Amino acid sequence: MLALLYAGFIKRVKQIILLFVYNQVTMKLSVIIPVYNEVESIETILKRVYETKLTHEIIVVDDGSKDGTRDILKTLDGKKGVRVILHEVNQGKGAAVRTGMAAAQGDILLIQDADLEYDPRDFPELLKPIQEGLADVVYGSRFLGRAHRVTMFWHMLANKLLTLITNILYDTILTDMETGYKVFKREVIQGMTIRANSFNFEPEFTAKILKRKYRIFEVPITFNPRDYSQGKKIKLHDAFEAIWALFKYRFVD
Repeated sequence: MLALLYAGFIKRVKQIILLFVYNQVTMKLSVIIPVYNEVESIETILKRVYETKLTHEIIVVDDGSKDGTRDILKTLDGKKGVRVILHEVNQGKGAAVRTGMAAAQGDILLIQDADLEYDPRDFPELLKPIQEGLADVVYGSRFLGRAHRVTMFWHMLANKLLTLITNILYDTILTDMETGYKVFKREVIQGMTIRANSFNFEPEFTAKILKRKYRIFEVPITFNPRDYSQGKKIKLHDAFEAIWALFKYRFVD
């Protein structure tokens, strides 16, 4: 009896390993990096993403930067899998993400902010539920117990309130709707129209994948938030826009 159980266990382990290796080989990852005035961090984040050795391509969408970021990006375009797309005028994070999604060629798309708040060393954990066939979408949650910098209480409270509203409206149990780490299969966005131009991308995308019943997993991530003195861009009015988007897309598409 024990021998049969052991043999079954070994067989299952081999199946999981083969599935993981197969997906590693066949599922290409596109990392989308929306950028606006990140001259201090852009080279560092690109280096960190490249060093994961997991990317098929790195798409950087500069959203009209005026601080020298574009000059740096022009020297990096075409090197180490980096593809740079320039918006001539600032349109907002959502617009930059939409441009990146339209240009991406990978099987899995991952959104990476350029400000060093999120750590690309979390990529393996973010990709794992999709690679193992357990999820269509993965959110990296800042509130599931991993290491994080202690700061920005009111910002955290706003994030949790928006997540609570999401859970009530869409009957789900997310812990971090507003996370910048969203990973998803290409098929998730095929046929989906995203209209957001600013930070309301997060609630619109979340609303539409929840309404379409895609399988969502959350995994814990490390988080090193910067404050407004360090260039944080999201503002109070963005929270009200997010609330409006959550209610609107509950009833329309």
